Amino acid sequence: MSDHASDFVLQAISFDTLEGWKDDDPSSLFEVMRSCRRQITDVKPYRTGSLGLSSEDLLPLLAAAEDFTPSSPESARAFFETRCRPFLIRRKDGNAGFVTAFYEPDIDVAERPDEIFRFPFYRRPDDLIDLDDANRPAGLDKAYVFGRLQEDCVTAYPDRRAIDQGFLEGRGLEIAWAKSKVDVFFVHVQGAARLRYEDGRIGRITYAAKAGHAFSAIGKLLIERGEINRAEISMQAIRAWLVRNPERVDEVLWHNRSYTFFRDAPVADPQAGPIAAAKVPLLAGRALAVDRMIHTFGFPFFIRAESLIHLDQGRPFRRLMLALDTGSAIIGPARGDIFTGSGDMAGESAGTVRNDADFAILIPNTAAGRFD
Repeated sequence: MSDHASDFVLQAISFDTLEGWKDDDPSSLFEVMRSCRRQITDVKPYRTGSLGLSSEDLLPLLAAAEDFTPSSPESARAFFETRCRPFLIRRKDGNAGFVTAFYEPDIDVAERPDEIFRFPFYRRPDDLIDLDDANRPAGLDKAYVFGRLQEDCVTAYPDRRAIDQGFLEGRGLEIAWAKSKVDVFFVHVQGAARLRYEDGRIGRITYAAKAGHAFSAIGKLLIERGEINRAEISMQAIRAWLVRNPERVDEVLWHNRSYTFFRDAPVADPQAGPIAAAKVPLLAGRALAVDRMIHTFGFPFFIRAESLIHLDQGRPFRRLMLALDTGSAIIGPARGDIFTGSGDMAGESAGTVRNDADFAILIPNTAAGRFD
């Protein structure tokens, strides 16, 4: 384990002591695992997180899943029980893990702007470049992984306020226009959307890049200002406050300087989930966004959140999930974002998820010995 992962430890446990494991049915994960294997072998391996688990460590499990069709929930669980060992992720500060949720919004859009459809979704600009230790200017914080290249000079890219005020206008970067600046903002937060055009066409956009500034949660801002009670914070509560305070919308949204750029995504199957960071379709209720600086895409995580009951008809949330996405606000070894699906109902489910959770990572047997 690298120094970057020194704020937590992995505690080897057994499947018998993994509370809720015997009640789960992970059968739906196998098709996604096959998609992950194709991405790794045919395109490129996933980046290895600081925990040190690589795509190579994962491949034996994915290869075994290639021709495996579970006949029952028991056989699906047995597949993982014989090929993996579970490790509880324990933070050294003693705090519990934490889950939120995200979804794919449905947004009404127009191909061209008019008096109603005025707020654009932008493609990645050509002067936005990826930054690393080799090309990042000395004065720019290491958190910036994107910057602006002008001739031979690299600077921070203009932020949300500058872009909202017209920085990118006239460059032909618009994908489509929405009716609401608030809708556009929340698509930025979610990282993907289904676009419903006026002629009935369905389009899809997904994350392409960011301007590079740190994500600043507007919910936290509204709590600190006493506008929303901490116990009542949710996406729905934030949206309601913005509706009640239209004259303050810009001020609050501009607090989050982070700005997301998108790319068109194929819509081969409108019912399939969006393709996110792991380059495979997200499966509702089984896809998890994790901190990719620590974890590696494709690995299974068993999430147990006793206080999260509205996603499973009143029962505590206890599910095996795959790490398939990431996000600016998903920071830490036991921090996850649950994908709830597409559309308004999925948004209602996602908006109120803020729960303590236990995280257990399932490590294939060939790699598990390194963590004893």
